[in-house]
Amino acid sequence: MLRTWVRPSAAYNPLATVRKKFVISIATMNAAKQAAGYKAIDNHLLPSFKYVGIGSGSTVVYCVERIAQLREKVPEINSMYFVPTGYQSRQLIVDAGLPLMEIDQFSAGELDIVFDGADEVDSQLNCIKGGGGCQFQEKLVGKCSKKFIAVVDDSKISQRLGEHWLQGIPIEVVPSAHKKVAVDLKRLGASKVTLRSGGKSKAGPMVTDNANFVLDAYFGEIAPERVAELDRSIKLLVGVVETGLFDYADEVYIGRTSGPTEILTRK
Repeated sequence: MLRTWVRPSAAYNPLATVRKKFVISIATMNAAKQAAGYKAIDNHLLPSFKYVGIGSGSTVVYCVERIAQLREKVPEINSMYFVPTGYQSRQLIVDAGLPLMEIDQFSAGELDIVFDGADEVDSQLNCIKGGGGCQFQEKLVGKCSKKFIAVVDDSKISQRLGEHWLQGIPIEVVPSAHKKVAVDLKRLGASKVTLRSGGKSKAGPMVTDNANFVLDAYFGEIAPERVAELDRSIKLLVGVVETGLFDYADEVYIGRTSGPTEILTRK
């Protein structure tokens, strides 16, 4: 019997369909992040500002992009100085051609505002930050700023910290103290403590911009009213430089894939 071979239809390709959906999903998420970043800048970057903090994360890229776009319309931007929280944000500022100034020139309340990302935000605007290992400088810039604006996508929103961000609280530690601090964190209630690896690009532990290590400590879901207390308890441990718990965001701009940007304000 003669068998006829029929070429499969080019339209039927399950992998191509999955890939297309993935690309559309990424594009939609990026559009949501861009909308949130642009809106945060449009609402909060005032011509009277002199010093502006720039944090890290994928949403902050769009904040810097928007600032650069507004230079012709708002010429006062060219007289502002932009203060980074780490090498990533420093490069964003430099690449955008914006005036750069380092955080060691400032004390508490001297920056007008900071725009930063977050790994998770709870119902009371407490944040976990430090997924990129910059939590010390992010908190330093935040504490030197009069106002803290977080810009995130909707995947970062939870009722409690630890609900979706399961990697744990990033804790920067002095390298020689990492084993001691890991034991201390478990005594404080952490169910899991991991020394963060440098990944494929670096053998051994991750090293921060300040030449320290990072421990990721998971404490389960943290009630909003416990965040500040837990942050203080961890900071008291000898060997701890800083934690990734932030309890002072003034507003959070949420890029939503299913609708317009949502704005949450601290009550």
